[in-house]
Amino acid sequence: MDFDLTEEQNLTRQAVRDFAENEIAPIAHELDEKEEFSADLTRRMAELGLLGCFVPEKYGGSNMGYISYIIAVEELARIDGSQAATIAAGNSLGIGPIYYFGSEKQKKEWLPRLCAGEILAGFGLTEPEAGSDAGSSKTRAERKGHNWIINGSKIFITNSACSMTGVVVVQAVTGAQADGKPEISCIIVPANASGFTAKAMKGKMMWRASNTGELFFDNCTVPAGNLLGKQGDGFHQMLSTLDGGRLSIAAMGLGGAQGAFDVALEYANKRIQFGRPISSFQVNAFKLADMAIEIELARNLLYKACWLREKGRTFTKEAAMAKLYCSEVMHRCVHHAVQLHGGYGLMKDFRVERLYRDQRLLEIGEGTSEIQRIVIARHIGVAGRAI
Repeated sequence: MDFDLTEEQNLTRQAVRDFAENEIAPIAHELDEKEEFSADLTRRMAELGLLGCFVPEKYGGSNMGYISYIIAVEELARIDGSQAATIAAGNSLGIGPIYYFGSEKQKKEWLPRLCAGEILAGFGLTEPEAGSDAGSSKTRAERKGHNWIINGSKIFITNSACSMTGVVVVQAVTGAQADGKPEISCIIVPANASGFTAKAMKGKMMWRASNTGELFFDNCTVPAGNLLGKQGDGFHQMLSTLDGGRLSIAAMGLGGAQGAFDVALEYANKRIQFGRPISSFQVNAFKLADMAIEIELARNLLYKACWLREKGRTFTKEAAMAKLYCSEVMHRCVHHAVQLHGGYGLMKDFRVERLYRDQRLLEIGEGTSEIQRIVIARHIGVAGRAI
C-alpha cells in the first residue's frame, strides 16, 4: 500500500494553498459580510485549472484527476467555504453532468466555456417540496414538436443566479413509466432561455459569498436536442451526480476541519491564562489531539473513496461514508475550535466564527446526514425498505 501523493498532487496542494492564503484570505471576511459573489476570484481559480479538473484537455479541462480535484477543494475550504463551494459545485454539479452524460455536441458547446471560467453551470434538482425525496419533483417538461416546454421551480441551486451563470441542468418529469412512477429526465437550459428566470437568494447563514439561486420556469422553451442523455435517464444521472458531489462536500468538511484545527492550535499556543498557554492544560490538549485524530481518519477515508473513483470502481457507499464522516468531523472540530477561542470565537473578526457557520450546510447539502446513513445501511445489507 502506498499512501504517498504524487508529485503533481503535492504541487496542486501547494499552488491552491498559496492562492487561498494570499488571494482569498485577505478578502474573505469582506465578501462574507457583503454577501458578494466574486467573479474575479472565480475566473482566477479557473486559470489555475480548478474548473474542469477531471475533464480531458480536448474539452478545455485540466485533467488533473479526481484526487487532485478533491485536494484543491480541501485547500480552498481550509480558508473559505464560499470559494470552495463555487469550485465544488462548478465541477461536480455543473460540469459533471454535461461531461458524463452529454452528447459530443453538448460537450463541445458547453465544456470549453465552463472549464475556462467564462461561465458557470448549476444543477437544478431541489424544489420547495422535493428535497431529500428528490423523486417527488413537481417540475414538468413536455415535448412539443422540436422543443421541450418546462414549468416549475427549483430552490437552493448553487452557481445558478449570478453574473457568470450560463446554463443550468434541470431535472424534470417528462412522463410516466410503465409502473406508473414518474419518468424523470435532465434537460440543459441556457441562462437566456425564454421563460427562464433566476433570483439570487440572500440572508444565508453560511457560504454567504457563494451564489445560491431560486429558479422559475414559465413555459420555458428549449430545443429538443437539449435533453441530456436519453429520456427517462434523469434519476440515474442525478444519483451518479450526487455521488461525485458528495466527495466534494466531504472535501469541504475535511478542509474546514483542518482550517479549524489550524486556527485553534495557533490561538491555544498563544493565549496565556494562569501564566501558561491554554494548550498546555490537559483538557485543551486533548481537544486538539482528538481533532487531529479525526482529521487524519477523515482524510484517509475520503482519499480512498476518490481512489476508487479514479480506478473506475464502485464508490457509492464510500462516497456516502466520506460525506457523512467528514461533515460531522468538521462539526466537532469547529465546536472545539470555538470553545478554545472562548468569547473571541463568537466574533466575526476571527476566522473560526465563519468556519463555524459554514460547517452547518455540510450535514444538509448533497443529501442530509440522515440520508447518508440510509444509503450506507442499504449498501451493508440492512434488510427492508422502511429505512
